[in-house]
Amino acid sequence: MKKKFEKYSQNYNKEAEKIDKKLSILLENASPKSLYEPCSYILQSGGKHLRAYLVLLCTKAVGGKFSQAYNAALSVEILHNFTLVHDDIMDSAEKRRGRETLHIKYDISTAILAGDSLIAVAYKNLLKDCKINTTSILNTFNESVIEICEGQSLDKEFEIRNDVTIDEYKVMIYKKTAALIQMCCSIGAQLGNGTKQEIKALENYGNNLGLAFQLKDDLLDIIGDVKDFGKNVGGDLVEGKKTFLFLKALELANGDDKKELLKVIENKGIRKSQINKYKKLYEKLNILEITEKEISRYTNLAIKAIKNIKDSEVKENLIWLANLLINRNK
Repeated sequence: MKKKFEKYSQNYNKEAEKIDKKLSILLENASPKSLYEPCSYILQSGGKHLRAYLVLLCTKAVGGKFSQAYNAALSVEILHNFTLVHDDIMDSAEKRRGRETLHIKYDISTAILAGDSLIAVAYKNLLKDCKINTTSILNTFNESVIEICEGQSLDKEFEIRNDVTIDEYKVMIYKKTAALIQMCCSIGAQLGNGTKQEIKALENYGNNLGLAFQLKDDLLDIIGDVKDFGKNVGGDLVEGKKTFLFLKALELANGDDKKELLKVIENKGIRKSQINKYKKLYEKLNILEITEKEISRYTNLAIKAIKNIKDSEVKENLIWLANLLINRNK
């Protein structure tokens, strides 16, 4: 089993390197440089390339080949980077993957324009692989873009609302994060000409994996190491974001603990010097363990969703990937 896991890890790294290389030369020599250099900067910023790899795996899961889906795999990575550029502007983020965010390195106007360009480049690449199911694939892609925008809007709305529930938060992270991962699985399965049942199973896998992924991101925001995580730890609390951890803490806290949490809402965030204080409060309320259990629950639902996938090798690879993501430290 260990050898199989090593094989899956090697395959993932190999395909991630391929995607990295393809992204790095995608806009090579494109002009004007004032537009495409910033676009290339964000496309060359690394990342896990999880979404691209899911497109490839899900194409293969239904009997297709990786070669049928490389352009589509690039398109979802480009789309993901488009969302990050605009998210970083809206969140006033200074770092992404250990580097300056695009609007910090250049300026806000350049970053907005680069983001706008990237979404068109994403469609252009997707269409290169649409030999079958074109309308359905484009609809799936479009719906995901809409969901992502709705999720980002809800995220900003929640910053000024004091009555956000955990259920509402989960709807928001579905739209903002899980919908894109679900779309990657769906498009891969459609490119491979999977059955309706296969497509639905892989969509369910992606949905639950996406929820687990975002909850893990929320957790890493408070327990991660900035060197591994690539962005400032504790940023969610500093910005006053109502994450699963914060909302669960608010639900369980009493007395002075609850007053301290309500101050985060009243003050629209905390000072960086207070991060450790709130981390200790989370530990006192057992929030970190509760979040870990929720991450495991969604991961198990993802794995259960693909139990009937016929290609056992790809199925094991998808299971390995799900477990890799919940055990990551960045």
